[in-house]
Amino acid sequence: MLQAGIVGLPNVGKSTLFNALTAQEAALAANYPFATIEPNVGVVAVPDERLAVMEKLVKAQKVVPATVEFVDIAGLVRGASKGEGLGNQFLANIRETDAVIQVVRCFEDENIIHVEGSVDPIRDIETIQIELALADLASVEKRRDKAQRAAKAGDKAAKTEMEVLEKILPVLEEGRPARSADLTDDEKKIAKGFFLLTTKPTIYAANVDEDSLADPDSNPHVQTVKKHAESENAETVVICAKLEAELVALDEAERVEFLADLGVSSSGVGNMIKSAYKMLGLMSFLTAGEKEVRAWTIPVGTKAPKAAGEIHSDIERGFIRAEIISYDDLINSGSRKAAAEKGLARLEGKEYVMQEGDVVDFRFNV
Repeated sequence: MLQAGIVGLPNVGKSTLFNALTAQEAALAANYPFATIEPNVGVVAVPDERLAVMEKLVKAQKVVPATVEFVDIAGLVRGASKGEGLGNQFLANIRETDAVIQVVRCFEDENIIHVEGSVDPIRDIETIQIELALADLASVEKRRDKAQRAAKAGDKAAKTEMEVLEKILPVLEEGRPARSADLTDDEKKIAKGFFLLTTKPTIYAANVDEDSLADPDSNPHVQTVKKHAESENAETVVICAKLEAELVALDEAERVEFLADLGVSSSGVGNMIKSAYKMLGLMSFLTAGEKEVRAWTIPVGTKAPKAAGEIHSDIERGFIRAEIISYDDLINSGSRKAAAEKGLARLEGKEYVMQEGDVVDFRFNV
């Protein structure tokens, strides 16, 4: 399962966000640096309003949502790339994840210690960015030296790799992430094989106080985070981690009512989970029957037989075709049979690329 790592400086709300995401209190939230030492891991359901609608439509016995895995990683401080604090462990933990959610403190509270002594989101972002860039710089320089030797010996692949490394190096030397280097699509594929920390897709979680939730753009810290994220094609999600962790104790109806009273239409945590799922390059196809309604997770671009294999390897092996109805067509028609009678059901073969929200019935023979 692909993982999204939650990172940030100490005391910015990482573990509180993790608790809210996983609807539990597995991560120790405490008002001192390095409260998280070993990474906490949680498998989280992806919010999907379609499942409840389909459950009623087919009178299913249960609903199984798609899931995504989050990892709460130890807080980072200056000098992490040289082993300061828990730096070496932090870098090893983040290297194992597929995407990064950087929690950025955007609230003032004199009772919660900030490791730098004041609230400054851009400084905090740059602190982590520079440490990751320095770690990547060491990796790239080592790789370049190796590629240079191979290129001199006539290795064409090494020469191509050298050209990509030479584009990434000056970007890292400026303390910027490697993902901001001007690379072609082919060069990006080569760079992906370097497994650099700063090429990982990133979401900035702007952690605000309760008063800022209804109108986050009125918070100047949020504005600076959004502007920075846009400069590197990253996404910003506004959350109030403390509030979201408290909402865990309420049932769904109470949560909706509570948020409505604050002038908020949706949960920041729900938006965060959806954004992480999409950022990891994942999507869902749906199956519906009396036993269960289920969202199945596949990478974007997956073909029908491979998607069938998520249900069972025998279905992939004996794949004949997939009967597909779009979610909207199914709901508007009222049943699979009615959709088929309207000509809205399609039979697709082995080359069909699955689309988000396809409701599928696989036909196979083993």
